[in-house]
Amino acid sequence: MRVDFVITELFVGGAERCLTELAIGMAQQGDQVRVFSFANLPEGEQRLLADRLLSAGIDITTGDADHANQFLRAFRRLQSWFKESPPDICQTFLFHANVLGTLAAKRSGVNTRIGGIRVAESKPIRIHVERFAARQMTSAVCVSSAVQQFAQRQLKIEQSRSIVIPNSVNVSRFVDAVPMSWTDLQWPPDSVVSLFIGRLHPQKGIDLLQRQIDVLAPANSNRRLLLVGDGPLRGDLETWAEKIGADRVRILPWQKDVAPILKASRVLVLPSRYEGMPNVVLEAMASGKPVVCSRVQGSEELLSHDNGKQAFAPGDDNAMKKLVEQFLCDQSLCEEVGLKNRRRAEVDFSVASMVDAYRRHYQSVLNR
Repeated sequence: MRVDFVITELFVGGAERCLTELAIGMAQQGDQVRVFSFANLPEGEQRLLADRLLSAGIDITTGDADHANQFLRAFRRLQSWFKESPPDICQTFLFHANVLGTLAAKRSGVNTRIGGIRVAESKPIRIHVERFAARQMTSAVCVSSAVQQFAQRQLKIEQSRSIVIPNSVNVSRFVDAVPMSWTDLQWPPDSVVSLFIGRLHPQKGIDLLQRQIDVLAPANSNRRLLLVGDGPLRGDLETWAEKIGADRVRILPWQKDVAPILKASRVLVLPSRYEGMPNVVLEAMASGKPVVCSRVQGSEELLSHDNGKQAFAPGDDNAMKKLVEQFLCDQSLCEEVGLKNRRRAEVDFSVASMVDAYRRHYQSVLNR
């Protein structure tokens, strides 16, 4: 198969990691794949995924669109890219690529156009625009059943035109990780750490962690709270953390490799207001750690094996507190739940199974 993958950008994130694993996996099976990124390639440590693709011999073309006023030029470049070497399939990821990539593929004569619906984001203008693009899609791959229901309800994508293929995780990368030493943060080596990893954005519900700081990291205890990530709330959170004290809470910038941090932590906490299928939950599961997360799209499906023992209603910080506290107080419970989580990740969310699912879907669509 000749498959072109089109994405908004290649900074390290869930959709970008999915594209990378999928493109490399398909190339290893003999498929011809290319990648088009509307934005320029990242610099520094954020080039991780782009460098993996290039090292695997996969061509990456960029639209040089780092600002809104550059997207029209990138759209035209994408059309030319399609026409120079027409693919069997165009697979898009993320909002801008779903819209512009799908329309460019149609105008360029690409008959099979598959969208990637990654998150249930209910902004009216985005829904209106993506709904228009969805009408031009041959099918749509949804990252979870909840996102598929959102796509059917809001984007008007019929069930017959959609399929659920979840994210994947390389379990061995997390199992084999060497734990971070808490002394690197000037914390005692026996610190019991609740961990948040993600974008520092209102979507992630970090205010729930702030409201429960006296449980997550009480003064004069061995409990700590660690936030890892960047985003628009960083300045406000740093001011708050300074008031609380570095002996109780720390904020680290985005990390190239979170496996050592996950391995050292007691529990991952993710109180998001909405998601698609959060990769960080899969990564915590692969690390053999318990998770406490809000019962939103994707998260609930990842943790369906434990009958809701790791999930709480969105916005309910008291319920979150109770779930976290049980893991902070009981190491054996953490090990029991963590083992179940890791087995679930190994069996149901391997990279190989994700690649096979995409390839089967592509063949099915082409054979219609």
